[in-house]
Amino acid sequence: MAKNMGVAVAAALSELNVEKAVNALLKWRDSQSQAQKPQLLEQDEFLYLIVSLKKIPQKARVNPIKVPLPHPIIDDPAELCLFIDDRSKSGITKDAASKKIKSENIPINKVIKLSKLKTDYKPFEAKRKLCDSYDMFFADKRIIPLLPRLLGKQFFKKKKIPVPVDLKHNNWKEQIHNACSSAMLFLGSGTCCVVKVAKLSLEKKEIVENVIAAINGIAERVPSKWGNIRSFHLKLLDSLALPLFQAMPDLRLKILADADHHTSSKEEKQEVEEEEDDTSHQKTKKKKNKGRIHDVQYMDDREHINDSNSEADGKHEINANISTKKKKTALKKLCSIDIKVKDKKKKKSLAA
Repeated sequence: MAKNMGVAVAAALSELNVEKAVNALLKWRDSQSQAQKPQLLEQDEFLYLIVSLKKIPQKARVNPIKVPLPHPIIDDPAELCLFIDDRSKSGITKDAASKKIKSENIPINKVIKLSKLKTDYKPFEAKRKLCDSYDMFFADKRIIPLLPRLLGKQFFKKKKIPVPVDLKHNNWKEQIHNACSSAMLFLGSGTCCVVKVAKLSLEKKEIVENVIAAINGIAERVPSKWGNIRSFHLKLLDSLALPLFQAMPDLRLKILADADHHTSSKEEKQEVEEEEDDTSHQKTKKKKNKGRIHDVQYMDDREHINDSNSEADGKHEINANISTKKKKTALKKLCSIDIKVKDKKKKKSLAA
């Protein structure tokens, strides 16, 4: 089933559609660059692939999923930084790590200890400078859970979360090379992910190859594979997102909805029929009653009517008495107030 779905998607997702999307984005970028002022330092722009899933992943991953690309995004003379664990149990020191990097020609420019990261990079400004100084960050696998609190939001905003490296093994160079030539997929707590797929300094053919490789690699690594993917969109940083693939709506849900509607319509019809039966039954009763000349009133009924009338009269009298009492008390209060005022005036005149 998954294989058949993959074949159908591959047929729908052709290279022509990807080429059209890439050409449209490049044209838009050229038009924008002509309208804007020229910058002193030209920055290499990237193409981003937006992945929409049908279901939220059960567990959010802090570590990214590596999706291999045929043409690496990061240049060979890139600035790379490595965080190492300098605790007593780790058994690695900064001197030993730097010696190994030099001897094996590993492209790491800076080695930072965990203790130094805790003390020297506490302020926000220091963290921001560190984030902007390097293209990519690597870290010892054992300290990855500690880094989100130490690095701050800036690394997560710019998608520069350190890639885990197993420093217990000797293949440091191979691990770093694989990470540099891969796209990083961060599966968070939502259904939408953004992946950096290619840079605009590459040729059009290379960009198209990278996009197709990223789509196929992501579809294989995502839970439930192609069955969980809703759509793929391609965009630049400030451009609109152009659709590359859109999954068809699930037909099973539609069938279930139709079935529920059918059953509900049946129930409504039954209710209407029952109401019609009740109304017709009441009409027949009325017709039968029409044959009588008059309704018979018994003595008990007359007495009951008289009792009810007397009770109503008694209540009316009680209400009338209560209203008269209230009026009398109000008049008494007004008279007392007038008397007090007159007494005060007399006292003032006598004093004068």
